[in-house]
Amino acid sequence: MELLKQQIDEQELINACRAGKIWAQKSIYELHAPVMLGICVRYVENRETARDLLQDGFIKVFTKIDSFSGTGSFEGWIRRIFVSTALEFLRRKDVLREPESIDNIYIPDVDVSIIERISANDLMNLVMQLPPGYRTVFNLYAIEGYSHPEIAEMMQISENTSRSQFMRARKLLQKQIAKNFI
Repeated sequence: MELLKQQIDEQELINACRAGKIWAQKSIYELHAPVMLGICVRYVENRETARDLLQDGFIKVFTKIDSFSGTGSFEGWIRRIFVSTALEFLRRKDVLREPESIDNIYIPDVDVSIIERISANDLMNLVMQLPPGYRTVFNLYAIEGYSHPEIAEMMQISENTSRSQFMRARKLLQKQIAKNFI
């Protein structure tokens, strides 16, 4: 019953946003801003830029709300807008280029029990230290759950580039874990 009430309330908010009601936009913002800010923070290096992306993303949500078909999750639809907004920002900044090769970096074997002891916060801090292109692919694949073909299309790169950047991101994370936690 509660889920049905939430869906009705959400649909009412969506309809009110489509009608240009400011109170509905504010409600949607307040409901989704914390999660969307978290998404923005994962893609950019500082909170100020993430807050700017949050505002840009919500502007897109409210200007494109008529295109939400009602099939699927509204939050998932919003999430895709925010991921796209972050990718557009990173492309404009031209930071998605692949850094110099890391193929020759020695990475000691990481004991799985060490990984289990690392907090989610520590792991996210290590992810934030990755070069922007690696961090973006890692976020899209490992956290957002996109496939390499989807990432390739979103980032306008080849599928092989997506795969190699993800593998290199993992290598760098393993190196950072070995350096900081062993």
